[in-house]
Amino acid sequence: MNGIIPLYKERGLTSFDCVAKLRHILQTKKVGHSGTLDPSVDGVLPICIGSATKVVPYLMASGKVYRGSVTLGLATTTEDLDGDVIERQPLERPFTADQVAAAAQALTGTIQQTPPMYSAVKVNGRKLYEYARAGETVERPTRTITVDRFDLQGAGTFDATAGTQTIDFEIACSKGTYVRTLAVDLGQQLGVPAVMATLTRLKSGGFTLSQTVTLADVEAAMADDQIERILRPIDYALQDYPHVALDEHLWALVKNGVFLSAAELNQATEPELALTYQGETKCLYRWSDEKKQYRPLKMFAVN
Repeated sequence: MNGIIPLYKERGLTSFDCVAKLRHILQTKKVGHSGTLDPSVDGVLPICIGSATKVVPYLMASGKVYRGSVTLGLATTTEDLDGDVIERQPLERPFTADQVAAAAQALTGTIQQTPPMYSAVKVNGRKLYEYARAGETVERPTRTITVDRFDLQGAGTFDATAGTQTIDFEIACSKGTYVRTLAVDLGQQLGVPAVMATLTRLKSGGFTLSQTVTLADVEAAMADDQIERILRPIDYALQDYPHVALDEHLWALVKNGVFLSAAELNQATEPELALTYQGETKCLYRWSDEKKQYRPLKMFAVN
């Protein structure tokens, strides 16, 4: 069994919970997800089965889109509502739509971000959340991320009693972006504590929310012997690569890792090519300017 399942991850489940449940449902061990979602976050979680686990890095490299909300006026240990409140600064009046839009604009583009303590980023061989749970602090490395857009839905709603303001947003960003940290950073731009209140991943790995299936859907498909209608081909993760169809002779060479010239593939030089045989993507080849050849980059199947 090989392919990609565009899973809808429900709130309350970890990404590993989803992998474990699918291993049981599909009766296979070779299952991997392409990008962790926190338990409190729902949405698109592409799951790779069998040889499709080899395309996990390519799915993760694609941009992601999220919809959620940020609450201004308080902060928590985890940067979302799952954590303990560590700061309150009741707002006397709400920020205007122009003020919050300007703050979001300052967080758009290529920026530096420090991952939260409650995250799976490793420092000195340990995950940051392990330090956090032990009450320890450690210097966290910054990372470069890209926020393509950070759209806020007006000024949101103001709770005068609680002194908080909650604003809906939609974000398109690169892999490795912590959206809850962006929510906190939005508050810093405005000079107040902030926390991510809700979050749903709308798009990941090229899949949108409307394309997802639930764990119950997968279980029903297995019971009806219809799992193939849910599995997407490996090629779904490689749609942005130029594709070259191989004949029987070239496939015999490729599956043995033979280097190929551009002329043999009847192809102008491209940085990378997806090579197919009988309609199935078999591998990626990368062009070497030095050797003037295409060389194997990643093999997905040899039969």
